[in-house]
Amino acid sequence: MGYRRKDHYYRKAKEEGYLSRAAYKFREINQKVRIVSPGDRVVDVGCAPGGWSQVLLKVVGRNGFVVGIDILPVCRVRGENFAFLHMDVEDPECPEKVLSLTRGPVDAVVSDAAPNTTGVKHVDHARSVALVDAVLTFAIRVLREGGNFLAKVFDGPETKELEEKMRKKFRKVRRIRPGATRKESFEVYLTGIGFVGGGSEGEGERD
Repeated sequence: MGYRRKDHYYRKAKEEGYLSRAAYKFREINQKVRIVSPGDRVVDVGCAPGGWSQVLLKVVGRNGFVVGIDILPVCRVRGENFAFLHMDVEDPECPEKVLSLTRGPVDAVVSDAAPNTTGVKHVDHARSVALVDAVLTFAIRVLREGGNFLAKVFDGPETKELEEKMRKKFRKVRRIRPGATRKESFEVYLTGIGFVGGGSEGEGERD
């Protein structure tokens, strides 16, 4: 039996005007681990349809700025302190375009992006890890020292290697599975707190 699409979080998103139930995942994670704060400059990778960007704009407030990036031209978020880039995060020009919009390094890079799935668990896991690795590579180019990172990954054997890579770039790395995640899903969220800089190979804390 498939999941009940119109579950509690789906209905709640509709009632509260969010574009997706994923908005509640970010809200819960940000309460547990402060990824984004008021006034921050944030990049939302894989932002379509815009559920996370909606929450981000509320968190950063009028003094913050959010840049959404997606290969799909369907982000429905609007705002004076929101900009959308219709491009691939792996495009070599992407970091420069973001830094131009934010006028300098950003405070956080977040991503709820997922690859096209096949239904074959190990294949989807490998594709997800590769996608997060690409987002992490991008984040290293645009984050300020002390900045934060958050990304969804389909959990599996290669997740540990991804976490080890993150520990070389962040002071603290943690994995979280929000309550809004569907029970049958094997997704988890990896958080990196305190970016130590692109050139650092120091070990971060384990959690």
